[in-house]
Amino acid sequence: MDGPSAAPLLARVAAQARWEAGTMLRNGEQVLLTLVLPALVLVGLARTEVVDLGLAAGERPVDVVAPGVLALAVLSTAFTGQAIATGFDRRSGVLRLLATTPLGRGGLLAGRVLGVLAVEVVQVVLLGAVAVAVGWRPDPLGLLPGALLVLVATAALTALALLLAGVLRAEAVLAVANLVWAALLVGGGLVVPAAALPGPWAALVHALPSGALGEGLRRASADGALDVRALLVLLAWAVVAALAARRWFRWD
Repeated sequence: MDGPSAAPLLARVAAQARWEAGTMLRNGEQVLLTLVLPALVLVGLARTEVVDLGLAAGERPVDVVAPGVLALAVLSTAFTGQAIATGFDRRSGVLRLLATTPLGRGGLLAGRVLGVLAVEVVQVVLLGAVAVAVGWRPDPLGLLPGALLVLVATAALTALALLLAGVLRAEAVLAVANLVWAALLVGGGLVVPAAALPGPWAALVHALPSGALGEGLRRASADGALDVRALLVLLAWAVVAALAARRWFRWD
């Protein structure tokens, strides 16, 4: 008599994605990083003038801050949270164990990416509602360009997270991931536009995945257009980071 067979691949990946998303949303530190801190940044910068946002004539702080905070939320989930979780899962042997199950390495990675996307949907809905409550009125036509940018940025940032988690010790991943998050929050083109940053650094920010996503979402929300340059930057980061992660990621 044949033993029980494994569930179909799509069912295995979907189950893993649900588990990943549930784990992230139940983790207090993750919720703080992915929802609470971005919400505080959103309300604080939209209601005060403590940070120079380089506003154009007639532009309101919330119009600049809200898309940037959504970009910050994507960075928090796809890069910082994923790098830290993967680093500690690797140290504890969870990754190596799951890779030997019917899910396999490809299914595990697919489930993680889908889990990240599910959490991002929750972030966009909740943070978007907060932004609307404080006066944000984005162009509805920017929904599709914005979704495309978020999708490509998620691929790029998750690949970077896996690269970081796959080559460093868990404690080093924790330190580096949080340091990168803080540095990009301040000067990565997320909530503070490139135009408000010093000249040479402003030019560099456009080439960073954080800057490309922040600037791209601001344009999409302002006039409903797709920032093609931002999309190309994110695509380049996604391809290079994925190839690097495939080459250097270690499962144990």
